[in-house]
Amino acid sequence: MSTANIAILSTGHVHAKMFIENTMKSADGRKVTHIWDDVAERGKKYAALCGAAFEPDIDKVIADPSIHGFIICKENTQHLPLLEKAIRTGKPVMLEKPLVTTTADLAAVKKLHAHYPAPLFCGYVLPFSGSMKAVAALVNAGAFGDILRVKFRNSQAAAYNRMFDEPERAWLHDPKLAGGGALQDGGQQAVHLLLSLFGPVKEVWACIRNESGVYPRVEDFGIAHLKFASGVMGTIEVGWTQTGGIGGIEISGSKSTLWNDGRRYVMGTTGGEAKAVTDLDEDPVRVDRLAAAIRGELTEEVLAKDFEAICGTVAVLEAMYTSAAQGTWVKVR
Repeated sequence: MSTANIAILSTGHVHAKMFIENTMKSADGRKVTHIWDDVAERGKKYAALCGAAFEPDIDKVIADPSIHGFIICKENTQHLPLLEKAIRTGKPVMLEKPLVTTTADLAAVKKLHAHYPAPLFCGYVLPFSGSMKAVAALVNAGAFGDILRVKFRNSQAAAYNRMFDEPERAWLHDPKLAGGGALQDGGQQAVHLLLSLFGPVKEVWACIRNESGVYPRVEDFGIAHLKFASGVMGTIEVGWTQTGGIGGIEISGSKSTLWNDGRRYVMGTTGGEAKAVTDLDEDPVRVDRLAAAIRGELTEEVLAKDFEAICGTVAVLEAMYTSAAQGTWVKVR
């Protein structure tokens, strides 16, 4: 299939514009043909941007036979009702991360997906990058020896830069719509990557706080420890108050360690020479991944492995917030 007609269900997430621009720049036949939004003014604005039809009746969009796949860009906690409609078509669905924000909603998603096993994934990017694919290959080859610890920082200065002051971004610091703050935001990509690399997590401990006072209804910093079923110990740090420094992943093993030296990922040992890790070819992400799914280019094995990590991310994030509230280690459901 050369044509890939895509419908966007809500443009509530700020990445909707990026997804639309992806299709406008592509020459492979993908196109946003329909946009539905419960905020009509917003939906019409984005429809005009790409020449799509704005349709106020979501059921008409769902039933349109010319549509080949869906993108859901609603606010974080509002995904399930739209997914319940889109997944029943059997057509590929991409949701902007997260899939959902609670394990109660996750149970509903799993039940739906078991009954309607269409390609279903989120806008995660890290495991599919050339650098992280190279890291995954090293992990799988046993290059680190026994892996003891892994750390990941995914932070920036969103609070101090007031990135969420604009009306269309303000929901990102509304806990009812966002499901949390920096941990729900930056923690998504971090947890999904670590689950993709190291498998399921059994138990977590987390601490969150608001450091800047800029968006006081949610946390703008969080740190969490993860006990993986494999025995690996993990730590993630996320924040909207990081004014500098180096982020990314660090893996400590009995034979070697991997870290970001500020320019690239390198491997080495104390006192030894650090050698650069060569990136592998990237896999498609986001809209590119949806177009590949529409064309049947993603295997069931690839989709199933990623879906497991996506579902695990929901459960781990919920456990982190529970841990932060209770001040204890919490088992992942």
